Amino acid sequence: MLLLVTAPVSAFERVKDLASVAGVRNNQLVGYGLVVGLDGTGDQTTQAPFTVQSLKNMLGQLGVTVPPNVNPQLKNVAAVAIHADLPPFAKPGQTIDITVSSIGNAGSLRGGSLLMAPLKGADGNTYAIAQGNLIVGGFGVAGADGSRVSVNIPSVGRIPNGATIEREVPSSFARGDSITLNLHRPDFTTATRLSEAVNNFLGQGTAAPLDGSSIRVRAPMDPGQRVSFISVVENITLQAGEPPAKVIVNSRTGTVVIGNNVRVWPAAVSHGSLTVTITERFDVSQPEPFSQGQTVVTPRTDIDVEEAGSPMFLFGPGTTLDEIVRAVNQVGAAPGDLVAILEALREAGALRAELVVI
Repeated sequence: MLLLVTAPVSAFERVKDLASVAGVRNNQLVGYGLVVGLDGTGDQTTQAPFTVQSLKNMLGQLGVTVPPNVNPQLKNVAAVAIHADLPPFAKPGQTIDITVSSIGNAGSLRGGSLLMAPLKGADGNTYAIAQGNLIVGGFGVAGADGSRVSVNIPSVGRIPNGATIEREVPSSFARGDSITLNLHRPDFTTATRLSEAVNNFLGQGTAAPLDGSSIRVRAPMDPGQRVSFISVVENITLQAGEPPAKVIVNSRTGTVVIGNNVRVWPAAVSHGSLTVTITERFDVSQPEPFSQGQTVVTPRTDIDVEEAGSPMFLFGPGTTLDEIVRAVNQVGAAPGDLVAILEALREAGALRAELVVI
């Protein structure tokens, strides 16, 4: 059992670590393309007909006509999906990384090259053009008898700086006379303290909380001055509000995370276990010599029941985290037992925290 304890929030944090400016965000791009130059690990065209169709369309745009009744049996071509994140304020001519994933039955994309493919946003406009040689971190080998060994995922690769931006995303950053800061973790205390910290540093009336997640800050209208202004704001430090009392239990790994503000009301807990051991064995009944009897095998089952002691420990009013951990460890509770204890405390109304089991 591994107990991880969150430390109390006492250090000062920067605004840039607690919040982000509204409207300054990534935009997702997606596209479709062909990877060529594979070493016989491409799509099987009988099961992925769209690969042949895409290749015919591409060759037609390049002036090569493929007869309608001809279906090339391609092993070095794979149809792929392309996706990337377009960062905020990205300008035409800059490059971004892209991820290429097989959508057919290609065995591996290792050694392939992506041909020019447009990347589109949610509005249907093309924002970048992708092309380049793939870097694949995995590999796979297969034998003639159908055996196969694969390391990592060879059907997915990346192309660093593989797409060139062609269109800038409109931004509302320079509009209006204010900006909005959105907290990464909504909290009324943090929103209030952030507003007070900005006002103490830049003057009263500069910032005002809108709700538990957003703070409006008055900003200059000039774009250049606004950039400098936000640079000052995001480096202001404050003491964030403490997180809510919460206990998180990972039932698969046995990891338990207990928040610092967890408290327990008066409660008595009895912890015990019942062990049942079933042993199967066989007895052989051998007949006397010259008795013309038969050897008989008879099963024998031994059942042993052991009940361990049931230690009881008492939680007083306002028991702290350290006392909870010490009491649970003293009785040698396993992860499953700890979960049962916490759930029992919650059902009894003695656990003053949210219990989350994942």
